[in-house]
Amino acid sequence: MKISIITATYNSAATVRDTLESVLSQTHRDWELIIEDGLSQDDTLKIVREYESQCDGRLRIFSEKDEGLYDAMNRGIARATGDVIGILNSDDFYYDARVLEDINRVMEDEAVDCVFGDLQFVRADDPTRVVRTWKGSPYKKGAFLKGWHPAHPSFYARRACFTQYGVFNTGYAVSADFELMLRFLEVGQAAGRYIPRYFVKMRMGGESTGSLRNIIRGNKSILRAFRDHGLKPAPFFLLRRMLPKVWDSVCGKLKKK
Repeated sequence: MKISIITATYNSAATVRDTLESVLSQTHRDWELIIEDGLSQDDTLKIVREYESQCDGRLRIFSEKDEGLYDAMNRGIARATGDVIGILNSDDFYYDARVLEDINRVMEDEAVDCVFGDLQFVRADDPTRVVRTWKGSPYKKGAFLKGWHPAHPSFYARRACFTQYGVFNTGYAVSADFELMLRFLEVGQAAGRYIPRYFVKMRMGGESTGSLRNIIRGNKSILRAFRDHGLKPAPFFLLRRMLPKVWDSVCGKLKKK
């Protein structure tokens, strides 16, 4: 089964090498990597092109003006030729070499529309140091309304799902990924399967984790997503959503002591 991996880049020279190396290390070899570059001004494209010969035609590079991260992701989705599509951010990398193999194994079940797993947040300046973890769980109808949702960097869906349910809504600020998963799973009732393993190591400091301001903006966008789909979150929704993250962060710090 062919898996399309979409990586949006913009001045990502400091981190994109790790991203590329982690894709090349995968034991599942039927993949394509689509680089959607937003006209980087640093060495991003130079680094990416160094890997073309190692990818045997599976690396596709596009550099053009876009309207932001989610627009770049949508461009990649439109160009994808795989059976399954996932996003790997340019400052993230796969947890180990068997991630795509495990995704492929589960997606061979035609009854499964999408999969998701676990995530590790690591320090931007030292990706060997884990800041906190995101442990997922199986989806149950209504779970989004209670504060649950998958870790988007671990979310892979059939290309047909993007045709049926749509792509990222660029009208959202920093939570178009949440809205897309809400639309697929809670609204569209796509058949999701949880894989209890880490998919990705994510550097702290990205679009959604970089500042308190972005976290606030993200939660406002999430509440808007519920309203747009005619859904009403449970009481204390934001508290339920944030407490597990705070708990994971505290536990992660305690383990380092």
